Amino acid sequence: MTIQDIQKVTLSDAAARRVAEIVAAEPSKTALRVSVEGGGCSGFSYKFDLVDDQQDDDLVLGGESGKVLIDSMSLVYMAGSEIDFVDDLMGQSFQIRNPNAIASCGCGTSFSI
Repeated sequence: MTIQDIQKVTLSDAAARRVAEIVAAEPSKTALRVSVEGGGCSGFSYKFDLVDDQQDDDLVLGGESGKVLIDSMSLVYMAGSEIDFVDDLMGQSFQIRNPNAIASCGCGTSFSI
């Protein structure tokens, strides 16, 4: 296993489809940015923003119809994660399965390492 495999972040088919739908409905936006910020009930939290710009250090997932961008600082905390979109009885949401998280809160957007 290489360091690139360990740091790789993947996007599920369901998440890619949902990002494409969201971006198509917002003509002024071109991507969904996923980032990690300090705070939240477990120490770190995920932030999701629609954006129209891509930075040079961004990891780009998905295709032209719906891109997901992750900045290099957030990638440190998200290495090895999968971004998924879940639509079940509890509702619809993006979920990040992060192998680095040792704890998370009930809302699913806050975690600790």
